[in-house]
Amino acid sequence: MNTVPHSATRGQVVQEIDRIPLEYLPSVLQMVRAFRESVTLKSAPSSFRQGMAEALAGDTHPVSKLWDGVDVD
Repeated sequence: MNTVPHSATRGQVVQEIDRIPLEYLPSVLQMVRAFRESVTLKSAPSSFRQGMAEALAGDTHPVSKLWDGVDVD
């Protein structure tokens, strides 16, 4: 478990970013945004709209395949 207070962690992140050469900052920004988007939950209405759009477009998977590759005990 991480015991570093939030403000200390934020400061460490800023320090690390400050050490990155300027020409690489656009790439770092892309990575940070992609990470944030991957760990942030979408709102229920937004998630529903995306799911409905995928279903209507035929982007579905058979129920029989949902657990393929998942190791459950």
